[in-house]
Amino acid sequence: MDQCEPTESYCPAPAAPARVVAGPPYADCLECGKPTEYGVRTPGVVLCPVCEWQEAQRTACSG
Repeated sequence: MDQCEPTESYCPAPAAPARVVAGPPYADCLECGKPTEYGVRTPGVVLCPVCEWQEAQRTACSG
């Protein structure tokens, strides 16, 4: 997993899909099962806004 670039002021959320597909239908969160903002055909890990924020907090840069 890439670390923050020295010129960036934040780390991107690793759980955010690289290519977002619009819904409806919306995909279910892989953590809690609630609907997400992403269409069902969005590749990669899809999380609801709450779980996405929690994942970003867990993996945030410490420096």
